[in-house]
Amino acid sequence: MPHRHRHRHRHHRAVGAAVAATAALLVAGLSGSASAGTAPAGSAPTAAETLRTDAAPPALLKAMQRDLGLDRRQAERRLVNEAEAGATAGRLRAALGGDFAGAWVDGAESGTLTVATTDAGDVAAIEARGAEARVVRHSLAGLDAAKARLDAAAAGLNTADAPVWYVDTRANAVVVEAIRPAAARSLLAAAGVDRSLARVESRTERPRTFYDLRGGEAYYIDNSSRCSIGFPVTKGTQQGFATAGHCGRAGSSTTGANRGAQGTFQGSVFPGRDMAWVATNSSWTATPYVLGAGGQNVQVTGSTAAPVGASVCRSGSTTGWHCGTVTQLNTSVTYQEGTISPVTRTTVCAEPGDSGGSYISGSQAQGVTSGGSGDCRSGGETFFQPINALLQNYGLTLRTTGGGDGGEEPGEPGGTWAAGTVYRPGDTVTYGGAAYRCLQGHQAYAGWEPPNVPALWQRV
Repeated sequence: MPHRHRHRHRHHRAVGAAVAATAALLVAGLSGSASAGTAPAGSAPTAAETLRTDAAPPALLKAMQRDLGLDRRQAERRLVNEAEAGATAGRLRAALGGDFAGAWVDGAESGTLTVATTDAGDVAAIEARGAEARVVRHSLAGLDAAKARLDAAAAGLNTADAPVWYVDTRANAVVVEAIRPAAARSLLAAAGVDRSLARVESRTERPRTFYDLRGGEAYYIDNSSRCSIGFPVTKGTQQGFATAGHCGRAGSSTTGANRGAQGTFQGSVFPGRDMAWVATNSSWTATPYVLGAGGQNVQVTGSTAAPVGASVCRSGSTTGWHCGTVTQLNTSVTYQEGTISPVTRTTVCAEPGDSGGSYISGSQAQGVTSGGSGDCRSGGETFFQPINALLQNYGLTLRTTGGGDGGEEPGEPGGTWAAGTVYRPGDTVTYGGAAYRCLQGHQAYAGWEPPNVPALWQRV
């Protein structure tokens, strides 16, 4: 049965107050307005403006049209709707507290945002934001805790026959995908996860890393294997790029697509995580772009994490641009080399050599290609290492356009907020004498101070 707050009346007064305080910030994209991303002069920027959905280049929009079955107008509207939906979901997550059970978007244009709650008393507050409400049994915190127990139990088991497990917010369950159902049952039993929280699904393919020993393009590791550059980054004055950990170990040297000397792996984690970064020599310059179809530059304006159901596109040196949707966020996957967690699961395809390449939603960096199954001829699934965790782990700053490149001390009026810091939903900071709560995970940079970006921060 759904849990109930002991202080129900106080809880719902808080939810109601939160709704009233931000009534002007309804999901503009869900209303069907073609100009949902445009704010009146002098008003706070919309989520679409903050996340620069207008920076999506023709190459990305064309890939979305091809892979998601959209026309250009639909692709543009989808990016606007997803930006607004992410901001609204963040506000509702903060307002619902422990009742929150996840959020996702649906529809060709992501025109429907659904927010799940364990308390039927929250339905009115959710619907007041223009979202659909779903009352479920388990909170997101409860599902995340169960998934964490699976991760811990997997460390002592061979999970090759139960290679994928994740939190499925749509199903309100922790799902284990298994080649042999008995392997899933063993994992659930070892973790002590109640079967009411879990669901077992069958799969036939074993995920693999998209690692290639063939000659080709992009960048090469120790003059042999090939991977794809993820996102250009900086660490102080040092320039470089983020990529997948399974592509190389610390100390491995890299050469560029031109076979010129390029850099050295500074850090690498795999398995466990799948993250690494390469420091490049002075011949290479970190730019705020991802290579698009036909050599076009795709702008990167930030790293705000996309919600479940949102569109996401991948750039890789083998298969180029392909798009799909985010299916699950908190996922664990077992490759032959071991288990990594958490990764994000998508419907985007990839092939060997695409490893390490960029995932981007609109103009927001999402992560670097880890692995998957299938290919770009018959279709498949992929998993990416979220970029914000990678940036935080190595103290890197994403190269972006439209604002500062992070790493700067906050100017007046100051506070604990700092450019270059990676913030997660629920984190609190002070700025200008006021306190703010983070609504969506992102790396901060100059121009994204809390009062300037209500899509990312809520005053408390």
